[in-house]
Amino acid sequence: MKILAVQNRMGIGDTVIFLPFLKALYDKFNSPVSLLVKKSSKADQYLFNTNYIDKILLLDRDKKNKIRENDFLGSLDLINDIKNHNFDKIIIFNSSLRFNLIAKFSRIPEIYQYPLFQKREQHIIHTPRNFIKNKFGIEVNKNPEIHLDKILISNSIERFKINKNETNILLGIGGSGPTKRIPSSTFLNVISKISKIKKCKFFLATGKDKDEQILLNQILNSSFRNLCVPLDNFSIKEILPIIKNCNFSVCNDSSFSHLSAALGIKTITLMADTPLIYGNYNSHMFPIIPDGEDTVYHNTRGKEKISSKKILDKVFEILN
Repeated sequence: MKILAVQNRMGIGDTVIFLPFLKALYDKFNSPVSLLVKKSSKADQYLFNTNYIDKILLLDRDKKNKIRENDFLGSLDLINDIKNHNFDKIIIFNSSLRFNLIAKFSRIPEIYQYPLFQKREQHIIHTPRNFIKNKFGIEVNKNPEIHLDKILISNSIERFKINKNETNILLGIGGSGPTKRIPSSTFLNVISKISKIKKCKFFLATGKDKDEQILLNQILNSSFRNLCVPLDNFSIKEILPIIKNCNFSVCNDSSFSHLSAALGIKTITLMADTPLIYGNYNSHMFPIIPDGEDTVYHNTRGKEKISSKKILDKVFEILN
């Protein structure tokens, strides 16, 4: 049986959150699931070893940098691509009429989709959970899982000189928006306190955005530079085995918090300006919210109120 799942949200985190539903379909039908996603999901960078994922198809047109799902010719191109795979089932995690028509013209016998024209207020987890239960009778309450070859994990130990007798920590200091990025002073305080108690190495995960690079350089220009390894010149595919070798992670609400937790690493998530669900949906996640707040939403803007003491309390709880 050949199954295609459509997940057209933008980011890495959105795709990781949907993995338990794909794993549930794999278990139900005893068949890996192919995934149709946006290029920005970077799914090929972290799902290449995951056994319940088959092929990864991209919604983005390869030529002329056009998004092929958004124009007529692009839709025809996508239909032809899908038809070539001869899928038996398609599961569409959205309410788009366009994807419904694409599925029909792709001649896929069984089409399962969210109710059409009901896009508003679709919860990132509750909606797909109810959908999978109603359509297939499957209860989904598991963590996302990203699989990684043991050889890749062991090779990264040698390549990055990871000492397993030390405490190896991923610091996800980047983030997709400025309101999500906790000040470098908070991370430096955490580095200072932990390194006085444990022999540590800190792997600094961030992108190439100008403001992210400023945060990175503020840490690298500190007295703790010799304890830090910047990862901004490496791909996600190269960084995954490093994360897997870490004892735990401390991450802004970023792609690295989702990837770390999905790899089974205990991940302290710093939730400054995003709904809390993005930082606590996985049992490996331990959210820290701004001081004085009961929860966190879009526009909480609490990055200056993320307490290094709370982070450290959680770190020592994990270490003990």
